[in-house]
Amino acid sequence: MAIKGVLFDFSGTLFRIESTQRWLTAVLEETGTAPAPAEVAELARRLERAGALPGGAPPHAVPAHLAELWATRDETPERHRALYTGLARQVDLPDPSLYDALYDRHRSPEAWRPYPDATEVLEALRRQAVRIGVVSNIGWDLRPVFRAHGLDTAVDAFVLSYEHGIQKPDPALFRLACEALGADPPDVLMVGDDRGADGGAAAIGCAVHFVDHLPVERRPDGLRPLLALLDGPRP
Repeated sequence: MAIKGVLFDFSGTLFRIESTQRWLTAVLEETGTAPAPAEVAELARRLERAGALPGGAPPHAVPAHLAELWATRDETPERHRALYTGLARQVDLPDPSLYDALYDRHRSPEAWRPYPDATEVLEALRRQAVRIGVVSNIGWDLRPVFRAHGLDTAVDAFVLSYEHGIQKPDPALFRLACEALGADPPDVLMVGDDRGADGGAAAIGCAVHFVDHLPVERRPDGLRPLLALLDGPRP
């Protein structure tokens, strides 16, 4: 059976966040804060270990006082911000205003890069009249990121966890996404990098295909195999 709709995860699937070092450096430059280079490198290392960059490395350990927020972080914008600024506050930064500035930076289109084959694959799907959706666990509106990179017109529907108060792998979010595409789950392929979260689509009958969550330069063509699945056997 031909696939009629494809659902994509956002972070680690279609786009990748900048490195922790670049994230921190950009905010320091924007705010006019100028620690010594060695200090910047050490702060970046500690922020990465804390898991403070959404879409970056997960925390080495989640502090007990943030455990509940960690589990529900993508259900509301408030929880998402509180969780990630809380993780960042484990690191003593030169200025208290930097915690919110870092959070705001990660929501900017400049902080994200599409994978090299994302445009090619989305355009190929559109040419074959395959409906495209983005279903993401996230605490903010990612549509401006797609718009800034010229990919918004390739997407038929965005289904974001914070807009529904539901996180993947809850089957309800995938059902909403299939409904938004106007396609039945058995005719839909879910593409993501997280086997736990994105794999939840299988519970409602979607096929699932996984890609590796790697830096952009290390995954030039991870999405291209999808094109061979369009008219082939179900994954």
